[in-house]
Amino acid sequence: MERRDLLRALGAATALTFLPHQTLEAWTRVAPGLRPPNGLSDAQLALVRAIADAIIPRTDTPSATDVGVHSFVDVIVAEYASDTDRTAFLAGLDAIDARARSTNGSAFAGLADDVRGTMIASLETGDRDAEPAKTYWRLKGLVVHGYFTSEPVMKDVLKHTVMPMRFEGAAPVVIKKREAGGGDGSNRSQQGQVQHG
Repeated sequence: MERRDLLRALGAATALTFLPHQTLEAWTRVAPGLRPPNGLSDAQLALVRAIADAIIPRTDTPSATDVGVHSFVDVIVAEYASDTDRTAFLAGLDAIDARARSTNGSAFAGLADDVRGTMIASLETGDRDAEPAKTYWRLKGLVVHGYFTSEPVMKDVLKHTVMPMRFEGAAPVVIKKREAGGGDGSNRSQQGQVQHG
C-alpha cells in the first residue's frame, strides 16, 4: 500500500469517527495566523513542529507543519483544554525537551532526524501512562487529527468533497397528477414538467 493510499484510509476513518465541533472552530482560529494567548511558548512550539514533522514528514503529500498542525495544537491547548489539562500538557512537553537535552545535549527541535526518530521510538515503546510518553501520545493524537481535518489535506490528499453530487438548481422535475373523478382505476395520471429556478 502506498503512503498516499494509507493516508486516505486513515484520514477517512479519522474524519468519520472523530469530528468534534471544536475542530472546525480551531482551524478557523488558526487561519488568521495569530498566536493565542496562554498557548505554547516559542520552545514548546518548536518542539511540537519537530515532533509533528517526525510523525508526518513531507513526501509526495504535505508534512504536518506544511498544513499548520503546530498552530492547530497551539489553539487547542490554549483555547479548548481545561486549565488542569493545559498545565499537564505543557509540563509534559517540557519533560520531552528535558529528556532530549539530558540524553542528546540539545532540545528536541535541534536534534538530527535520526536522533529524533530514536527518541520517538523510545517514547512509543515506553509506558504510555508515564510522562513524558503520556504527553507524547496526546500530542500524536492531536497531530494526526489536526492533519486529517486540515483543509489542504481534506481537499488535496483525501479528495474529500463536501457536496458529492453536482448541484443543478434548474433541473426539470416531473410531476404526476391524477384526474379528478372516481376511484375505478380508469383514470390515468398526466405528466407535466415543471422548471424550477
